[in-house]
Amino acid sequence: MGGRAKLNTNEAAVEYVPKSLTSALEFDRIFSRFGPVEIDLGCGDGTFLSAMARENPEHNFLGIERLLGRVRGVCRKVARLDLKNARVLRMESSYAVTNLLPARSVTAFHLLFPDPWPKRRHHHRRAFTHEFLFSIHRALSAGGLFHVATDHADYFSQIERVIAATDIFAISREQNDFPSTSFEQKYVAARGLPVHRLLLRKVSPLK
Repeated sequence: MGGRAKLNTNEAAVEYVPKSLTSALEFDRIFSRFGPVEIDLGCGDGTFLSAMARENPEHNFLGIERLLGRVRGVCRKVARLDLKNARVLRMESSYAVTNLLPARSVTAFHLLFPDPWPKRRHHHRRAFTHEFLFSIHRALSAGGLFHVATDHADYFSQIERVIAATDIFAISREQNDFPSTSFEQKYVAARGLPVHRLLLRKVSPLK
């Protein structure tokens, strides 16, 4: 991947660069250990990812981010905090979920403040679709968690419609004190905007 030379050795080691763009990821190789895997889709600057990794040392955390500058930032942050259970993959999240994740291999997904593409002509670019939800379901282990948050009311309504059209997830009412993302800290909380959040539990196989 371009730009890795600008990171020191410890920082560059945080990024996982797959040898193949079609073969399934092997999490025991990525983290050099076995453990429950949680994935932060579109991990941004790694604020949420690193906080979760620090608070849950028994879990492995993979951030997926397509922008090189953000990946570099995550590498630096994870290395600075010396988090051995956090790695980052530079890739489009939807491609990774659909093509690279083994079935029933992930304990939890986090999709936090995805780009809402607010203009109607751009709605087709939104990440949360029926196909995306089915791919998430396939990759989740039994009873796995899908954590979704957005500050965009219209997008949240679309998310609810997509979920309601399936019977493969149940909305969980459990309380989770998740750390906030940098976007949430800088823009959402600062403007007093409400956060629309859902916790979904995988409840049934696809027919």
